Amino acid sequence: MSIKQFDYKKEVTEGKTYNILKPLGRFVAKLRFRIKYVGAENIPQEGGFILASNHIDLIDPMMIGLGIDNRQLHFMAKKELWKHWIVAWAFTKVNGFPIARGAADADAFKYAMQIPQKGYILGIFPEGTRSRNGKPGKPKRGVARIAAGAKCGVLPVSIYNDEGCKKHSRITIRYGKMIPYEELGFTDEKPTREEEEAATEKIFGEIVALWEEGHCE
Repeated sequence: MSIKQFDYKKEVTEGKTYNILKPLGRFVAKLRFRIKYVGAENIPQEGGFILASNHIDLIDPMMIGLGIDNRQLHFMAKKELWKHWIVAWAFTKVNGFPIARGAADADAFKYAMQIPQKGYILGIFPEGTRSRNGKPGKPKRGVARIAAGAKCGVLPVSIYNDEGCKKHSRITIRYGKMIPYEELGFTDEKPTREEEEAATEKIFGEIVALWEEGHCE
């Protein structure tokens, strides 16, 4: 079956499929994992922002999204996943969109900026790839660049899992305090590389601090 290319020019919207599948996702996650959510009260119930997290497994967007009540999460995923039509169809139905790693993907970045600008939640993994050892890796500047372009705040999140995603493994997801746009240190319409790096360090530092708290007893 031919794969329909993702349309980055389409209007950012939220569909019914996400809300239909969410209860099923929660049921499956509860059966398979011992998952604990901490700090969900920090998630705004309205307005657009970026939700930035460390990255451990392919199912991370789902696990993070299941902890958010009454709102949907949009997320970017590596473009290679869109080579498989079933994955491409499923991810698109639950607000996923592709981005080319290791390249300046202007279309994906513009689409990503529209998400918080339209009042929705954009999920980003600043490392750009999954960690091999479960520990936070080295972040890239994409999260700061999108926050600067969208002029939005960033809510740090950590996923802590020291057992891998095997059955009944413990997973703790912590939602931190929102970092307002004004505290990211951008001084101009087009931020400098140094400003992007400083903002990235600030955002990822908050993620690491949450991760270092470990499991919630």
